[in-house]
Amino acid sequence: MSFHQVTLEIPEEVLIAEKTDATAFGQEIRMLAAVKLFEMGRFSSAKAADLAGISRVEFLLNLSRYKVFPLASELDELEKAHG
Repeated sequence: MSFHQVTLEIPEEVLIAEKTDATAFGQEIRMLAAVKLFEMGRFSSAKAADLAGISRVEFLLNLSRYKVFPLASELDELEKAHG
């Protein structure tokens, strides 16, 4: 798998307010993006886990932290099929 680097400019005040450093904040941004793309149905859990830089199991286990139900897309599909 090849990777591309994306650079974000984060104001120092944001890091201070969040009581974090650039590395930890960058990881949180990756996780938030992965969760949102998964929640929107644009990414599978495997693809979202790759973006977050963690295993699929770890990603699925962390979804509750963001109040996202891991099987929402599967439930939607079942409802459409039987609705």
